[in-house]
Amino acid sequence: MRAAVIRDYKADLSLETVADPVCEADGVVVKVLACGICRSDWHGWIGEHPKVKPGAIPGHEYCGEVVEAGPLARWQVGDRIIAPFILACGDCPECRSGQTTTCRAQRVPGFGEPGAWAEYVSVPHAHNLTRLPEFLTPALAAGLGCRVTTAYHALTGRACLQAGEWLAVHGTGGIGLSALLIGLALGARVIAVDIVAERLAHAKALGAEAVIDARAGDVAARIQAVTGGGAHVSIEALGIEATANASIECLRPLGRHVQVGLPTGHTARMQINMNAVYMKQLALFGTRGMPAWRYPSLLSLIETGKVDVRPIVARQVALSEASAELRAFNGPMPPGVAVITDLAG
Repeated sequence: MRAAVIRDYKADLSLETVADPVCEADGVVVKVLACGICRSDWHGWIGEHPKVKPGAIPGHEYCGEVVEAGPLARWQVGDRIIAPFILACGDCPECRSGQTTTCRAQRVPGFGEPGAWAEYVSVPHAHNLTRLPEFLTPALAAGLGCRVTTAYHALTGRACLQAGEWLAVHGTGGIGLSALLIGLALGARVIAVDIVAERLAHAKALGAEAVIDARAGDVAARIQAVTGGGAHVSIEALGIEATANASIECLRPLGRHVQVGLPTGHTARMQINMNAVYMKQLALFGTRGMPAWRYPSLLSLIETGKVDVRPIVARQVALSEASAELRAFNGPMPPGVAVITDLAG
């Protein structure tokens, strides 16, 4: 099969013919219909993710069609599926408690496992999969990827965002844009923060009540002024020190910060304003992915029109264009995300 392979960090991906994946007993092999291009993939491509080594095939935001099913899998050849990027074992204490994103034996395509920037991908623990609804195109389903699902769980499963609360979103890439759209659907008043004027204008057009250009400084003070005391919930969607502190400092007393952006490599350890946490008695949450059993509630919001995911996917590209999309993460990005829909091109 054809796949994009990391041979050297920060270099163009190598488009190669590699061995077809092997179907595991509790898994399936999927023909990839679409796969997102995520900042997490960029972290691996530049060498800052410990599980991504030369020879890796990236790609964790995929949907596809089952072409082979193991004897323990409940899927059939021809089924179309969406996959969460965290494939939980289903048996450990964390899985049995429903907290499958913290599974002790989780497997993640693209991070220690062959990913889905390929014509086919092997998916173990296929009980995590969800049927691809007819109302979602493969491109939009892949756009859900780790962005919409992670943002949804961050706001509802972690921060418990309530209607009428102020939500600050720091960074309006894929996850930040998803948090904006879901926050609005939940009845929140949303403030978007970024350094790209085009992204801020896009966020405003989608319903953000206020937008703040972080290049002007004093982000936290400006959010406190707009909200009359600070946000109730703040999402950090980049994984860097400056936005993490802005997210914490912009909160009102008893506010909730959610760390959604991936801190890895040189950002794995940060200097954080713990005095603000202490004095305002803030709650800090980490979040990563979404339990597979929560898909129906999210898909219901999309099917009924409460959440429109169409603005998230801005570009559909070929596999051969993935290198250029990865390089684009090195600088300011335009609104929306790219999805690979042509695995042969």
